[in-house]
Amino acid sequence: MDFVEQLKSAVDIVTVVGEYVRLRKSSSSRYMGLCPFHSEKTPSFSVNVSHQRYYCFGCHATGDVLQFVQEIEHISFYDALKSLAERYGVPIPRRSQYSDEESRRRGVLFQMHELAQENFRANLVSAAGEGARAYLARRGVTAETIEQFGLGYSDRSGRAIARLFDERGFARELIAESGLVSKRTDGSFYDKFRNRLMFPIHSEKGKTIAFGGRALTPEDEPKYLNSPETPIYKKREVLYNLHRAKDAIRKEDRSILVEGYMDAISVTAAGLAAVVASCGTSLTPQQVQALKRHSQNIVVNFDPDAAGGGGTERSLDLLLAEGMFIRIVELDGGLDPDEYSRQRGAEAYRARLDAAKGYFYWLADRARAQHDVRTPEGAVAVLKALLPALQRVSDRLERMAIAENVAGYIGVERGVVLETFRKAVADRQQKTIEPPHPTLRADEKGLLRVLLSGEHGSEELIGGLETVHVLERVATRRIYQAIRALHAGGAEVTFDAVNARLEPGDQVLLAAALLSEEAEYHQRDAAYGRHCFESLRRSDEQLRREELKARVKQAERAGNLEEALRLAEELRQIERNKTVGA
Repeated sequence: MDFVEQLKSAVDIVTVVGEYVRLRKSSSSRYMGLCPFHSEKTPSFSVNVSHQRYYCFGCHATGDVLQFVQEIEHISFYDALKSLAERYGVPIPRRSQYSDEESRRRGVLFQMHELAQENFRANLVSAAGEGARAYLARRGVTAETIEQFGLGYSDRSGRAIARLFDERGFARELIAESGLVSKRTDGSFYDKFRNRLMFPIHSEKGKTIAFGGRALTPEDEPKYLNSPETPIYKKREVLYNLHRAKDAIRKEDRSILVEGYMDAISVTAAGLAAVVASCGTSLTPQQVQALKRHSQNIVVNFDPDAAGGGGTERSLDLLLAEGMFIRIVELDGGLDPDEYSRQRGAEAYRARLDAAKGYFYWLADRARAQHDVRTPEGAVAVLKALLPALQRVSDRLERMAIAENVAGYIGVERGVVLETFRKAVADRQQKTIEPPHPTLRADEKGLLRVLLSGEHGSEELIGGLETVHVLERVATRRIYQAIRALHAGGAEVTFDAVNARLEPGDQVLLAAALLSEEAEYHQRDAAYGRHCFESLRRSDEQLRREELKARVKQAERAGNLEEALRLAEELRQIERNKTVGA
């Protein structure tokens, strides 16, 4: 067996997809969840156990377990192969066709980051790390938490990492690409991070891919220095601590979004594991999508200062655009999540999370603080401030409920609020995903299911496909052509074998025909296949009769009576055969 097929047979696609998408069982062989490849509120992403394939009825994304890992992690085929093989203990053959230069390059960069982390952690427990340890002690970070988060220290020398990479013999171009060193004008390297507390940043799978470094003295600027983007680190796609938090996010069915590394660390240490931070950048759509794969519910807890409030408001548009259900936490005493969880404890912080406001109430409070709602002008100003967020709400009942609540909350008549909101929604221009997706006939889908089921008698049906000319006109014609070609060549006709011969558009049609919910409840035996076959053949005859009728009329209009009579006789013969057959 080919290694790729061996690996796919050893891996359960539901288990793999389930690490990224919250799935629920909808039938004996099917799981459903929110699609990780486009924004949606209602689950349309299907994982089929029988065929070990996924298919989205919204955006029509489809593929096997290797394609899923490639797409979800934005990695090459080989990296996906290697990742799954390592995870499931399947040895990779030492053959060149299962490797590529880009994958080897990424592998070296991962290795360099692991070496750097070992160096930083060793530094923290050495004499040189005394200042960093003192800082962590002042922040209440215990030895267990330091170990859990892999915290470290970059020494003052500015040469430790550059020297380490040079001693290990890494290629100079890869050293320069690592993001861990900088290059002088004379071509020599020096460490990017010096005299800083180091926070390793991980991929969702838990690999070290970058670092954040906090200055330990006031003269060192900037206060936080982060790794630049590299072939293994795209900051817009990464959330700090997600690899640890994702299981808790699924279990609690909510994530907690904070601003900084220390916020995430302290909240986790206080016993709330479902917390992530945005790695020192503004929130991005890719980061929101990464969270949404695990839960649609999110509690935003940014710092209480003006910058934190502004960041929360900016994040709302992104979160709403991705269909997230949002609550906002406000902590008393002007404390940030790090300070609050350390000073007040886990229970107090959890109570604030549970009492978090819906995002509309939070927005209304901010608007009311700036306008006097006792005046008509002030009430209108508050409503206008809420409109951008409301325009993201597509569900009419949800809009009405919001209008009802907001009216009472800001002391404005319900009718005024509804009318203002109605006009805003009427002006909204929604973007929808509507890829072309031809309607498939029931018999063409049914016959496909039987032919690819491997049931006894399906080979006989394949042999007769060339006599059914209507199959040259249906949307799935290229799928049937691939089936005939495999059969003619003596190859086994399977889903994967047919799929491999198709262009992406036809792969979507094949997935739609075989992986849809209705497909699970249809017969797949030879008798049902013959029923579909005969239905298509009758359709073929009907098309032939309609064509002959049209040609008879055309010949009559052209005055070609001899041709019209010949065609009419052919039509009568077909009608006679139909009567005899009936």
